[in-house]
Amino acid sequence: MSARPRELTPDRSARHLFGAKMRSHRMRAGMSLEALNDVVNISRSHLARIETAQAMPPPDLPPRLDAAFGTDGIFQELYKLAAKEIHPDQFKRRMELEARAQVIGEYSSQIVPGLLQTESYARAQFTQANPWAPEDRIEELVTARLSRQAVLSSDTLLDYSAVLDESMFRRGLGGPEVMRAQLARLVELTFTKRTMVQVIPFDVGGHPLIGGSIMLMTMENGARVAYEESITTGTLTEDHPSAIERQRVYDLLRASALSPDDSAAFIRSVMEVLPT
Repeated sequence: MSARPRELTPDRSARHLFGAKMRSHRMRAGMSLEALNDVVNISRSHLARIETAQAMPPPDLPPRLDAAFGTDGIFQELYKLAAKEIHPDQFKRRMELEARAQVIGEYSSQIVPGLLQTESYARAQFTQANPWAPEDRIEELVTARLSRQAVLSSDTLLDYSAVLDESMFRRGLGGPEVMRAQLARLVELTFTKRTMVQVIPFDVGGHPLIGGSIMLMTMENGARVAYEESITTGTLTEDHPSAIERQRVYDLLRASALSPDDSAAFIRSVMEVLPT
């Protein structure tokens, strides 16, 4: 006798509703979890956890479900809501603005910005930040982090720049293999039609943003927004004069950074000395 399916609670959150709709459409199509696995290429156990809201859907699953069930984008819309539920309220607001921004600039001194992270680097960051967290929570955070990166390929974003402190490259988060893959990604992004990554070397000395991290966003209507982040909290500044003041500091820092070509050469030099 097969186990009775776990009761769903679609009224609890968008993630629970996503799982309930997924089971409903699967049952309506007469598909088992094994059969759905063959269509969307995600394990039966992972699909079961998504249906019961124990796991966050990966970002590539919603369009596959819409194609499999002919649901005309329903799962992609639900996913947008579910992805925001992982984060605190102020960070949710930051994500909404991030998705609408035409120009984004970031400075980070210790950690590669989330929009530029590889999956393994993101997993290493979350694991080391909270070594007691259960594995499914870590994977949920990694999925949410990767889902944000759709911003870089959106039609809305025109320009993204990042200024990264040399200390970030020397820290070696996650070990040599993880760092090598992460640095290779940064090299790819140092100069493209939409992205620019620059390094602030140690010999620049002190500067106003040292030790912190900040994201600056310019919206379609010209509004400026700043988001400053500490270890566990973030501060969103939507006051235009304050955001402009932070933008001036960021622009000054970019002028002091290595050029994109020199930044790429610097990053490659760090890759070369990583242990094999």
